[in-house]
Amino acid sequence: MPGGGPVIRTSATGARAPRITDVAALAGVSPGTASKALNGTGSLRAETRDRVREAARQLGFTPDSRGRSLSSGRSYAVGLITTDSSGRFSIPVMTGAEDALSAGELMLLLCDTRDDPLRERHYLRTLAARRVDGLIVTGRRTEPREPVQVGVPVVYAFNPSTDPEDMSVVVDDRDGAVQAVQHLLGLGRRRIVHLTGPQRHRSAGDRAAGVVEAAGSALAAEPWFGEWSERLGRQGLDLALRRVPDLDAVVCGSDQIARGVCDRLRELGRSVPGEVAVTGFDNWPVMAEASRPPLTTVDLELTELGRRAAQLLIDAIDGRPHRGLLRLPTRLVARASTLGE
Repeated sequence: MPGGGPVIRTSATGARAPRITDVAALAGVSPGTASKALNGTGSLRAETRDRVREAARQLGFTPDSRGRSLSSGRSYAVGLITTDSSGRFSIPVMTGAEDALSAGELMLLLCDTRDDPLRERHYLRTLAARRVDGLIVTGRRTEPREPVQVGVPVVYAFNPSTDPEDMSVVVDDRDGAVQAVQHLLGLGRRRIVHLTGPQRHRSAGDRAAGVVEAAGSALAAEPWFGEWSERLGRQGLDLALRRVPDLDAVVCGSDQIARGVCDRLRELGRSVPGEVAVTGFDNWPVMAEASRPPLTTVDLELTELGRRAAQLLIDAIDGRPHRGLLRLPTRLVARASTLGE
């Protein structure tokens, strides 16, 4: 081993890829020990594992995924099942999950069911055939869903399982609404109304409950429930002004609603936030940042939610399962619709 390292012979076409025997030689261990260290198997000292991994890094060695799977009995792949065809909620969740999974050298397989139970069953069978190590289940709504029947660990992200024994990671919608109202109260607003989505949607109900809790006597009318749309913002504002002509703040259940409110206020010649401050919910860039003025809104922190879900799934795959419901905090993003330019 001249120069303290293995000799990697080359051909006329260039250097061959390093092998496990090269890594073992550089680390001063047997090929079997090197394989165990890189695959995370066997009872090895942390010092030995670190030395082997450093040797692999120096040589640019990439373990063969097929051999890794055969030696460990794992596929090193995780499935993500979603009902969110638009990707508005599932893409940030997927991004966070990939951040956590890639650190553990796991691959993510995305399956969009389009809210079709038959398609979901097909994907579950397909993922089972691929012998995925675990599954993340997510969607576009926060209503609890029936658990999936698979033989691997499952974590539910954004929309929880109806089984309290399952591991579910969700957004704290209620606290997000409380943050928005407290922000407005801190700015001196005292005539607040709330416009939100369908009352049958859990997220709308949770957000309305947070507004009622935080606003107290500053809530000038009962919450208005409707649809998640700019139209609701425009029409809802007109109704609110008839009942509360001196309103000075509108807390909206979504950024779409808030953008409609801002557009209607501008048409009526009322300044935002000079006369009326407006807050949204979701921090959806296409709405929040393009609104006139840009919206103060509540960020659901879905990337962090995806990351936490993946970390919990990795724990379960490693034999350390978690149970129950985990609520993650939201974050208020203050912009011109409450603070001014």
